[in-house]
Amino acid sequence: MKVFEIYRYDPDLECNPRIGTFEVDLDACGPMVLDALIWIKNTVDSTFTFRRSCREGICGSCAMNIDGTNWLACTRFIVDLATPATIYPLANMRIIKDLVPDLTHVFSQYAAIRPWLRSKSPPPERERLQSPEERSRLDDHYECILCFCCTSGCPSHWWNGDRFLGPAVLLQASRWLVDSRDEATGERLDELEDPFRLYRCHTILNCTRTCPKGLNPGKSIANIKRMLLERRT
Repeated sequence: MKVFEIYRYDPDLECNPRIGTFEVDLDACGPMVLDALIWIKNTVDSTFTFRRSCREGICGSCAMNIDGTNWLACTRFIVDLATPATIYPLANMRIIKDLVPDLTHVFSQYAAIRPWLRSKSPPPERERLQSPEERSRLDDHYECILCFCCTSGCPSHWWNGDRFLGPAVLLQASRWLVDSRDEATGERLDELEDPFRLYRCHTILNCTRTCPKGLNPGKSIANIKRMLLERRT
């Protein structure tokens, strides 16, 4: 058996959030934290709510705070947890219910960078080609699954989340800045050069430490700052 202490909140009940304690039969569920959460929902409390989808570390739906670290429940082994294990929703976001955060704001910030190829030249008859070197610049960018573990763990986003874009969105912004097929580099840099949108990052690097895909948003943000400096000089 494994004891889990899990954050519970139901907006339909007139009571404060609480901690629910559950004993999970490890012989009756799979090895991952997500397996334990599914077991709890199916066998103990059907009102227990959380997000999940792919169960392969691809969709980012099951991002949550596990034993004090933001991670994906589907890629965290139960045997690696403390006793009792603690499960909370991502911090710094309004909680809809239990472990489900409201991602409306962070996805609106993502939309604000216009995350698609911006081209001024006529489209080619076939695909836009890249050399292997040009393609390699997208490495450590395209793997981001927008789980927002990094943004939830960023103190600058805690205090200035209304204007600071946060590490996940800035990583995505860098992805388009380094894409050789994109023709709006100047416009993208203009949109980012703002005391709050970009420069609220103080390189604390909580984002890099908590990325379940092993990416380095802090490095990407520093690269954007370097590009802006080079443009000015």
